[in-house]
Amino acid sequence: MRIVELNRENQARAMESLLKRSPVNYGEYEQTVRDIISDVRARGDRAVFDLEQKFDHCALTADTIRVTREEIEKAYQSLDPEFVEVMRRAAQNIRTYHEKQRQNSWITTSPDGIILGQKVTPIAISGCYVPGGRAVYPSSVLMNVIPAKVAGVERIVLCTPPDAEGKIPAGTAVAADIAGATEIYKVGGAQAIAAMAFGTESIPKVDKITGPGNIFVALAKKQCFGYTGIDSVAGPSEILVIADETANPRFVAADLLSQAEHDPMASAILLTTSRKLAEQVSEEVDGFLQSLSRAEIIRQSLEHYGYLFVGETMDQLVDAANAIASEHMEIITRNPFEVMTKIRNAGAIFLGSYSSEPLGDYFAGPNHILPTNGTARFFSPLGVDQFVKKSSIISYSREALEKVHHDIERFAEGEGLTAHANSIAVRFENNGTQNEV
Repeated sequence: MRIVELNRENQARAMESLLKRSPVNYGEYEQTVRDIISDVRARGDRAVFDLEQKFDHCALTADTIRVTREEIEKAYQSLDPEFVEVMRRAAQNIRTYHEKQRQNSWITTSPDGIILGQKVTPIAISGCYVPGGRAVYPSSVLMNVIPAKVAGVERIVLCTPPDAEGKIPAGTAVAADIAGATEIYKVGGAQAIAAMAFGTESIPKVDKITGPGNIFVALAKKQCFGYTGIDSVAGPSEILVIADETANPRFVAADLLSQAEHDPMASAILLTTSRKLAEQVSEEVDGFLQSLSRAEIIRQSLEHYGYLFVGETMDQLVDAANAIASEHMEIITRNPFEVMTKIRNAGAIFLGSYSSEPLGDYFAGPNHILPTNGTARFFSPLGVDQFVKKSSIISYSREALEKVHHDIERFAEGEGLTAHANSIAVRFENNGTQNEV
């Protein structure tokens, strides 16, 4: 991996390169995605069947598009029982963590008859997208479905691409069942997003779509936003490690590669105050690449988006980390908790030598669907909040409104909205002696 001095010029150059990976910068695919969405809106199931034949080489019908209970049971039988139990344990950890995110409705009252509050209501139908392609992601199933279930969503729809024989991965089917998905459809790509956003004869229209996917999925979510809610427009995976001279270089190298293997566009960045550590990490990376199964993908990722930055002070590293706002951030320093207090922008923060990123991917409990491409500056991880909506509650008695009605009328008149003012004023015409209805 390249070792680079951490300065403003090199940091800016790296950030420019990283931001080019964002789905918002892939305009050449937007028309293709727009055409797919329009087709699904116009022709419903028939468009979905044709697009699945074209892209996934799978012949589907209204009778075969939905995964049956029998198919789910066969999926259980085909998996190693120990793996199924691991998924169950991971699901419990994820459920326990997200249960702590629940919010309750609340009400406050005052003696003169003011009632204010907030009503928290789960959305009715959520749509979960789980990618296929280079790898199978039952972990993403758990991370999408369980927060929706905890939030109280009654109908949870999952879409994932099938193979040419019309089958979905057994791990995906079993994970969906463990997590509590109510239905699973064999649809992938932009057509799956369009089907969930607008509904077809077989697939229901959902209130919100969550989950990662390729560039076509990301652009489809972006174009469908407004017709349905989305979690975010996700880009390629990324990891940033802040480390000092106390870090184990072999651990750091292994953690950087854990994300680089996802995709040739994934990024892996080390920020360190120790040039010796950077050199050792580079050597360890070379060693690991001799044996890892996805070495070619990793090499492409590191060539374009891998950096070993060497800075002078920890504060300099923290400033760079906050500017990059990475999806995953590991802090492997003498006092990682102290460094963590200075971090403002990160999707998930892993502290210490034994909190490597895959712990969060699979088992610890926090969600692994995280903001990418610097969007951790304003987005949060997927969680229960994404599956509820909040309504304000306002109730004033006549006594309470009388105390403030002049203020409200003046405010409305100040904005030139006389009908607003009148809506309050009519309640106190003739000194308020008219009959209340």
